[in-house]
Amino acid sequence: MVLVTVRDNEPFEKALRRFRRKVEREGIRKDIKKNSFYLKPGEKRRLKQRLAEKRRRKAARRAMRKMPPKAPPSGNGPGGPG
Repeated sequence: MVLVTVRDNEPFEKALRRFRRKVEREGIRKDIKKNSFYLKPGEKRRLKQRLAEKRRRKAARRAMRKMPPKAPPSGNGPGGPG
């Protein structure tokens, strides 16, 4: 349970911001959204697979970004000068 006590001379907006931050950290909104409607077991499995594929692609993109760029072709192969 998230509790936020409003301090003396603290604006309500600031306390509300602290409350929202705590709720976000606790994952309450995500949990409510996840359980707001029923998912059949097969749909759950497909959703889980889709999310796993999305994470895998994202990790692959990050790995590609970290790799050094390829050197330009030297021009001595097929289609090169000569």
